[in-house]
Amino acid sequence: MDTRTASSHSMIGQPKSALDTPALLVDLDVMEANIARIAATCRKHGVAWRPHTKAHKTPEIAKKQIAAGAIGITCAKLGEAEVMAAAGIREIVIANQIVGQIKVARLVALADRADPIVCVDSIANLNELDAAFRRAGRRLKVAIEVNIGMSRAGVEPGAPVLALAREIANRAGLRFVGVLGWESQATTIADLAEKERVVRDAAAKLAASALACKEAGYTVEVVSCGGTGTFPFCAQQPGITEVQVGGAIFSDMHYRTHYHVDFPYALTILTTATSRPTPTRIVFDAGKKAMSGDAAMPAPIGLPPASAIKLSAEHSKIELEQPSETPRIGDKVELVVGYSDTTVHLHEEIVAVRGGRIEAVWRVAGRGKIK
Repeated sequence: MDTRTASSHSMIGQPKSALDTPALLVDLDVMEANIARIAATCRKHGVAWRPHTKAHKTPEIAKKQIAAGAIGITCAKLGEAEVMAAAGIREIVIANQIVGQIKVARLVALADRADPIVCVDSIANLNELDAAFRRAGRRLKVAIEVNIGMSRAGVEPGAPVLALAREIANRAGLRFVGVLGWESQATTIADLAEKERVVRDAAAKLAASALACKEAGYTVEVVSCGGTGTFPFCAQQPGITEVQVGGAIFSDMHYRTHYHVDFPYALTILTTATSRPTPTRIVFDAGKKAMSGDAAMPAPIGLPPASAIKLSAEHSKIELEQPSETPRIGDKVELVVGYSDTTVHLHEEIVAVRGGRIEAVWRVAGRGKIK
């Protein structure tokens, strides 16, 4: 444990205002309520929840999700999966292709302590994975990534999915378990009826692809889609077995403003006002190295209306619409995180707060795990 983390741990029970800044805070009451809401919605519609961990990167939070009913987790990168497996979490989907000798060797090692499912969308990748797992005397679970509208990775729905399933079945080192897709084209739609229609159409393509595989005699255990930006509609679609909703546990300005979700904010950055050069200007000690502004700008809590906010490397500058004596130099202010996915990884720890007091300090163990 480094000095900074040890110092934060020694503050458990103290008010959050006692923390040094910048500090990443999560409100436990809000986060736990968000977790409970997702889990309850999934139960209501008979789908499993396998939440993405790419935002929080923290085993303690993953275990809270599993305790609330999640069947496992989804990771974006192999490195994140390794962190979660080291913490004792076995059921892991890696929603990505694992390519190259170095990564495939790590994946074989991961299979000794977890039960990973990996996404595939090419014969070349199948051949590489199959050869490695046959040499290891093991079988790897693979799901076919299907392009249901995102147009990034993935094979097209229908016949291409069935053809790839057939290829998987012919390889002794692999076991076909299902299909996975992401209906990201629906996330920014504000009209709920239209969003539901787009999600329904995308999920239907995924479910039809799964059904074609079943009718051809292949076992389909996993039909996975869904994220915060398409919740709750993704959990309501026929043929879907599980959803990956992850960022909603924190919510943030990006999800609320651009994806039109109604989950309350749980994640904030605690900052200190370090300069008041004019009656309308406030300078804080948290900039781009503490919080991102790529998808959405952070939003201060409890300040008078602002006309502008700007982030530099180590500072944020807020211009108020009207002069104000507060906050004064040394005062602490929280900012709602702009986008959790590109903020949490900047921090070594998350300080968990309940009722304004520090309850726990969690190391962001997946920080930097981009390989």
